[in-house]
Amino acid sequence: MELKEAFKIALQSLWANKLRSVLTLIGVVIGVSSVIAVITLTNGVNKYVATKVFRYGADVFTLSKQSPVIFSYEQWQKFQKRKNLKIEDYYAIRDNCKSCEAVGALLSNTGKVVYGNHSSDNTSIRGWSWNMPAISNQDVVRGRSFVPADQQYGSRVAIIGYDIVDKLMPNIDPLGQEVRIDGEPYTVIGVGDRQGETLGVSQDNYVAVPITAYQHTYGTNDSVTIYVKAGSVGPGLDRATDEARSLLRSRRHDAPGAEDSFEVSTNDTFVGLWKSISQTFLFVVIGIACISLVVGGIVIMNIMLVSVTERTREIGVRKALGARRQDILLQFLIEAGSMSLLGGLVGILAGAGVAKLVTLIIGFPSDIALWSVLVAIFVSAGIGIFFGVYPARQAAMLDPIVALRSEL
Repeated sequence: MELKEAFKIALQSLWANKLRSVLTLIGVVIGVSSVIAVITLTNGVNKYVATKVFRYGADVFTLSKQSPVIFSYEQWQKFQKRKNLKIEDYYAIRDNCKSCEAVGALLSNTGKVVYGNHSSDNTSIRGWSWNMPAISNQDVVRGRSFVPADQQYGSRVAIIGYDIVDKLMPNIDPLGQEVRIDGEPYTVIGVGDRQGETLGVSQDNYVAVPITAYQHTYGTNDSVTIYVKAGSVGPGLDRATDEARSLLRSRRHDAPGAEDSFEVSTNDTFVGLWKSISQTFLFVVIGIACISLVVGGIVIMNIMLVSVTERTREIGVRKALGARRQDILLQFLIEAGSMSLLGGLVGILAGAGVAKLVTLIIGFPSDIALWSVLVAIFVSAGIGIFFGVYPARQAAMLDPIVALRSEL
């Protein structure tokens, strides 16, 4: 039997029993679609995290009192017992770290911004060293950025995000306008580029002021986060990290051999952490989906056994006309594989559709991975062939004389 003819007969058989074929494929469709949906969403979030959540580059690391990610109350207690990082720590690393290309500092709070009769609540108030926009990859698209004199003299100037522009100054040029940040007047000198939303939270609802002006308003008791740009990755990043750590350990009197009393974090730290979490979730979903695929495969095997019983006379006629065992075996294997493959294709479309629908409704990022589609096609076809071997073998082993004597 030619392969083309075997496929034709298999598809005709599936089409002749449409409802049974659809019900048979439910398990495969559910398994494949769930895996494709989760992989698509996970892949999208991984890319999104790498490019937007952690905007600073691969050659930038931070020194902070506590880790940006806390997993337990015990960890939180441990971090709270540490001494704050002071502005003097930032100055010490800035002035003494020879391997550091640039060193910046950040303080942040949440407050209220007022312009005229309009106000914005729950706005991120950031105290920046003058070079933080460049270190954090924050472009100023209108006006100017901070200069060293702004930080030195605590100038009352501000860089604002586009949410502030859209909400408070929609129809006017924001440059040169005076806004009140928690009651203190500041002159707008720049507008940052649009960053959009991160997992549903706007990244443009902020105002940034010189860190010295920030401390004048909010005090000096908050812990500073120090940003260090090494200028290169690999050995350059390692050298800068080691030197900055040594300087900070010395200032904080960390004993030799004792762990750091602060946290060192890089872009890879965050992205790697997120990927480990997302991969764990992905493996759990894949495990559940495998159960659906196995159930779907068992259903396919049972339906194929029923098909063999229903088509016993047909098998006998074909054998009487010269069909070999391998021809019958191939026909039923192709039929089982085609059924499962069709379920896989439907599952791929359904999974991708669900992922894109989630993106459309709630803005959750998604990105279809070609490898996941290819794996889904291979696995779905393999499931059908694997579970179709036994029914196909039963059909191939039928005695033609007994098969011809069987009743329809």
